[in-house]
Amino acid sequence: MAAKFFLLALLALSFSRARASDPSQLQDFCVADRTSQVFVNGFACKDPKTAVVEDFHFSGLHMAGNASNKQGSAVTAVNVAHIAGLNTLGISLARVDYAQYGQNPPHIHPVHPRF
Repeated sequence: MAAKFFLLALLALSFSRARASDPSQLQDFCVADRTSQVFVNGFACKDPKTAVVEDFHFSGLHMAGNASNKQGSAVTAVNVAHIAGLNTLGISLARVDYAQYGQNPPHIHPVHPRF
């Protein structure tokens, strides 16, 4: 009986299709327009024709933070306020520097993913 169930399950799996991808995006990117007074899902998008390289670049993650504090750690956080091209992606970046025996203080991660 178990062999028949296994065979039936194997047959059912062979006919099923998995779609392991995100649906296509409505837009390729949405650079934050920090001067706009409209706030929809973060910042409003600026015209893609006016996007520049600096909208997708942050040059501070290569520098070590000052970890000479009580916790012995320093966090350099980067989000849409620093890289306008991260708008509507829900992505934040962080560099953590530790002193010897440094600690990571208790904290939370809200809905957004961290890399």
